[in-house]
Parts: sequence; C-alpha cells; structure tokens
Amino acid sequence: MRLKDKIAIVTGAGSGFGEGIAKRFAEEGAKVVVNDIHIASGERVARQIEAAGGTALFVYGDVSKDADVAALIRAPIERFGGLHIVVNNAGYTHRNRPMLEVSEEEFDRIYQVNVKSLFLTARHAVPYFRSQGGGVFITIASTAGVRPRPGLTWYNGSKGAAIVTSKSMAAELGPDKIRVNCINPVMGETGLLEQFLGGPDTPERRAKIVAGIPLGRLSKPMDVANAALFLASDEAEFITGACLEVDGGRCI
Repeated sequence: MRLKDKIAIVTGAGSGFGEGIAKRFAEEGAKVVVNDIHIASGERVARQIEAAGGTALFVYGDVSKDADVAALIRAPIERFGGLHIVVNNAGYTHRNRPMLEVSEEEFDRIYQVNVKSLFLTARHAVPYFRSQGGGVFITIASTAGVRPRPGLTWYNGSKGAAIVTSKSMAAELGPDKIRVNCINPVMGETGLLEQFLGGPDTPERRAKIVAGIPLGRLSKPMDVANAALFLASDEAEFITGACLEVDGGRCI
C-alpha cells in the first residue's frame, strides 16, 4: 500500500475530486480526514470509506475561517496521532459570464476558498510538519490558472494565485522537508460543472469544451485522485514545486 501508515486531510471531500482523492488515499492505506461544509455529503464519504475497510473521520469546517481550519488540523493529530498530508482541494467559482457581471461578494468568496485557505492550512499545519521533520501539501488548482479563457476571469486569477503561492511555499519550506505540489485538472465531472459551463450540463455545451481536449473527454475524479496519490507518496519524495496538468492535453 502506497500510503500505509500515512494520515491525510482532504478538504472539500464530500464530492467530486475531493471524494475521489479521499477514497483513493484510503484504498492505499491512509487514514483520512474528510472535510466539507456539506455535512451530509462529508459523512457519506467517510461512511463509505469505513464500509470499504478503510479508516476515515468526517470533520466539518469552512476552509476560509481560521478557527475551523485550526480545528481541522488538530483533528487527525488528536484522533489518529499525527498528520502527514494536506490536500487543499476545496474550491469555489462564479458562473461563467462576463467579468464585470460578477459581484464583489462572489469575488471575495472565490479568493477566500481558493487562496486564503492555503494561507490558513499552512499557518496551522506547517508548525506540526516542522516538528516531525516533514510533510506534504497538494493544491488542486486548475488549467484555468495557466491557460485562462474568457468568462471565468476572477476564478482564473484565483487559481493562478494558488499555483504561484504553492510554488513559493515549496521554495521556502523545502529545507524543512515539506513538499508542496499542484495538480491542474481540466474541467471535470464535479458539482461545479454547470457553473463552469455557464448553464445546464448539455451534450452541446460539453462538446464545446471537449473539442479543445486532445484526449477527448472531461476529467474524472479518479484521474485527479491517482495524480494526488503519486504526489503524496514516497515515490515523489524528490518532487516539490511542480504542477502536474491532468488535462488530457488541454494546455498543449
């Protein structure tokens, strides 16, 4: 098992990419803290992991709130006796539309969830990682941060910020044996899909996106989960500051 004896937090793990990552980590031996603001969804994922023979704990928390993140980081240390991996997966977006039609409230929420969360998880996890001699952060960013397109301008900017922040963290935290890497998925089959599409998930709307993806489909949670598994494992012990595009060739 590639994550045997590892303990991980996955934010936004009640659905989509986060759910896939949490379940894949558990399959490979990790004890997993499933975090989400949607209690029913998070509890469902934790129950399913346990039913499949894994170990999981659901912890409610808003990743944009300091007190919630502090409690989230404490949870696995108190329950499982440690913490090795933090996957910053929770994300938020505005609906695909002209940039000046996005409200200030939406803009603020996007940056709180997609960028401020990195500050908060680092603030509370880095001291623990330093005390134990290392740790791993994985940021689920987006192809939007490296190859932006109209209609998602403020979301694109938040993901660009997440990528640069993660790279800077990698440079600063490397001497502490703390690795920080990014995954950039292309548009995927998640709960945010209709927001990205700008309307109902129809074959016609999907076709427009898929036409720009050489491998001919949207991303799936397991695509991202397998990439996260590699970056979290000891197989990637000499990889930090990298951004792995899981995009079917979208960014070529």
